[in-house]
Amino acid sequence: MPIVIPKDLPAFDVLSKEKIFVMPKERAVRQDIRPIEIAIVNLMPTKIDTETQLMRLLGNSSLQINVTLVNMDSYISKNTPQSHMQKFYKVFDEIKDRYFDGMIITGAPVEHMEFEEVAYWKELTEIMAWSDKHVTSTIHICWGAQAGLYYHYGISKHMLAHKLFGVYEVGAEDKYDALLKGMNDKMFIPMSRHTAIDEDKLRSVEQLKVLASGKDCGAAIIKSLDNKRFFFIGHSEYDSTTLKKEYLRDIDRGLDIQKPVNYFQVEGLYNIDLSWRSTAYLLFNNWLN
Repeated sequence: MPIVIPKDLPAFDVLSKEKIFVMPKERAVRQDIRPIEIAIVNLMPTKIDTETQLMRLLGNSSLQINVTLVNMDSYISKNTPQSHMQKFYKVFDEIKDRYFDGMIITGAPVEHMEFEEVAYWKELTEIMAWSDKHVTSTIHICWGAQAGLYYHYGISKHMLAHKLFGVYEVGAEDKYDALLKGMNDKMFIPMSRHTAIDEDKLRSVEQLKVLASGKDCGAAIIKSLDNKRFFFIGHSEYDSTTLKKEYLRDIDRGLDIQKPVNYFQVEGLYNIDLSWRSTAYLLFNNWLN
């Protein structure tokens, strides 16, 4: 079944070329099907890339999915044309009376700041509080996961001595959980962060369960016992070249950055080892189901 998105959204053409079943809204309204309603709260600066990445994973499902893109009313994106934002995005006030089967809160490049210092923190906490009654299940990604763990459970984050950057091997702590159905014993997840959560506090919270972790990256996939909230500490949604782009961006900025680990197969910037795609598809497909 298709993912239903506007035909003029950039992701439509990209996913169509990849043979992912996308359908314009005009055609979807003629289908006698109850679609799954998913809201994406997109906090990433590269919003168009992130839209495509997430819709690619949502579109790999037997369900018909309607996507609503949400942005912060309290912050104006500097990296995405306002024409795009005004055409395809809604703010919280426009959706607060609706109900969704699922929601995704993305990462954001604000991890050096305290949560309360982030310009849109108050608005984001309103959305997270609203989700308890208006959303069946929410995925929080990277900084979005740290924000959710802090807001809902009081789990803090701390700076790392060096950026955790690359593709990391993780293993299941509960291989029979429905979210990990079909997973290999070894899973791979891209990470790109300067901070880590307080794992001692995490494992002391009775309402939470760590589903997968790695010796080099710590807890990677976490859920609440009622399946209302999932926390993906990494970026399973990343494209094959996203880490490369981040690496070159930081080099251009003159930052002290090492090459992403377990990513390039040989010396140089080519032959990328795309080892996480099957894990990403299964995570999102299992969540939808």
